[in-house]
This record gives sequence, C-alpha cells and structure tokens, in this order.
Amino acid sequence: MSELHVHIYSKGDQLPVMTCHNFFHSEELFRVCEQTPRMRPYMVVVLSDEGMVQCHMLAILRYRSSWFPPYLYTHCRVYGEGEYEANCDMQHDELFALMLQALTHKLQRWVLYIEVSHLSTKMFGYRRFRQNSYFPVHWMSIHNSLHSHAPEERIGEKIKQRIAHGIEKGVITKMVENEQEFKSFMRLMRHHNWFKPKRYIPDEKFFRCIMEGQNGRLFITQYHDKVIGCCGCAYSEGNAYMWYSAFKRKSYLWLHPDVLTVWHAIQHSYEYKYNHIFFMDVGLPFRRNSFREFILSFGGKPVSTYRWFRCNIRWINKILSWIYKD
Repeated sequence: MSELHVHIYSKGDQLPVMTCHNFFHSEELFRVCEQTPRMRPYMVVVLSDEGMVQCHMLAILRYRSSWFPPYLYTHCRVYGEGEYEANCDMQHDELFALMLQALTHKLQRWVLYIEVSHLSTKMFGYRRFRQNSYFPVHWMSIHNSLHSHAPEERIGEKIKQRIAHGIEKGVITKMVENEQEFKSFMRLMRHHNWFKPKRYIPDEKFFRCIMEGQNGRLFITQYHDKVIGCCGCAYSEGNAYMWYSAFKRKSYLWLHPDVLTVWHAIQHSYEYKYNHIFFMDVGLPFRRNSFREFILSFGGKPVSTYRWFRCNIRWINKILSWIYKD
C-alpha cells in the first residue's frame, strides 16, 4: 500500500482533480464560499504517492460579528464526513481520521470552535472524534421519504386545510427568478434572523451563487406581491436539503406562510424525483421545540444523531466535554 499524504487547500485554483457527487464537499460549493465575504473554505484532501485523490472533505470558516448582542469570533462548519473514492484501499473511518486530525491541527489556533454535523450514521467516527478531543451533543435530524408515497399521503388533515386555505386566499410559492425577487428573498431572510444569533445567514453573494448554480434553488412565498416566506434548498446525490428558511408567521398568521413554503419545497423535490428531503436545521436539541414539531407535522421521520464540537479554548472544551459526556 502506498503512503498517503494529507493536504489542505484554501485556493480554488490549487485544487486537484476530484470526483464530486456530494454537493456539500464539492468544488462548486468551495468556489461559492471562496467568493462569499466573511467565509473561507478549506478542502482537506488525502492523496496517494501517485497523486491520486483518495477522499476529500470541505470545511467552511465563518467570520461572525454583531453589535447587539456584541460578539466577534470565527467558527468552522463541516457537513458530513466527506466524499471517498470507490477504489480507495483504506477504510473510510481511517481516512476520515487523517482528515479530521489535519483539519483540527490546522484550525485550532484560528477558530473558536469546530462543528461537524449530518454524518451518514450516528456512530460514524466516534473513536476518531474522541481521539481529537471532540464531544458529542445529542441532536435530532428529520427527513421525509419521497420515493414510496406521495407527500399528500403523509400529512394530516390540519396541514391539508391550511394549505388549501392559503391557496384559496391567493398565496403562491415560486422559484426566485429575477433581481427584485432575490432582493425580497434576502430582505426577509435577514429580517427574520436578526435577533437569532445562533443562526448564521451568509452574505447575499452566497445565495446568489446558489441560485445561479446547478445544485440549488431559492423559493419565495407571496401574498399580493408581498413576500411572506422563503427558503433555500440544495440538491445532492439524489436528495433534497432545505438549508435556510424564513417566514412572517406572526404578521400573516391566518395565511400560514411557513406551511406553504415548506410544502412547496417538499412538492418540488417530489416532482423532480428526489428520494428524500432533509431539513438541515430543526432547532437546538431541547426536549420541546416548536419548530421541530412543525416540521414533523409534514410526515417526516425523526432520527437521533450526534453533532460533534471542539472548542479551541482548552479549559472550556474540558468543561463542555464533561457536561456532554456520553
């Protein structure tokens, strides 16, 4: 077996030739993040002696700041365990260990914390994370199956009535197609998340690139030309992912813009023959979570999983590791 070498790339023109089926670890998303202010991508690549790519994993640095509440820090986000070549000799777990160790060593002085989520299985890389001082937090993941039954067969009468009522009142959901619609999308996305410091909303350049790319779509929900809901979806390996969303639920309570927006994302994914739709963010892992219950009302399947964290302030990481010991 040839010796393996780990390289971390931060410039798109330096990337080696890779096979990218997973959008969240693709060269396309790397270049989107490279163009987006307050973002910086790192592609971790394992190469053989012959220079052949064995696997790769995309990590995204996010620079966050706010006047109120006041904060300034950088954190790293990784969606999933990366992508692996079909002909690689080593086990995925061993290759992942190489990438995780290299990424952690590279960023430990530059980011406040690293977060890894949406792993393929709950226990993937458990020992590797522990070896690199990560701690697990129990999380809930939700996805809807689209391949066995139509979405209408999975929702209850209450949701059906709300959908019918909104459509009857003239509410429509459509794909963002022009500059005016894009600006309305961004205005609602920013306004909705203004007082939610946990949620990270990228610069509008990010959403523009997603809209213009091959693996993403933006949707808006309108009532009399007013945008009352929106969401952004990504598509990868035969599945859909609802990534970002925002709704004017309180201002237009009787029209249920959240229901209409999520329903359209599900319907669109079903019409285009995607196998599942995954909801990327269903809230913090509290026992009672109203948004999680709302998403589950569409007939989704809840799955218990882990999100792994590593705070690079050592004493804080030790305390959190003790609090979240599993």
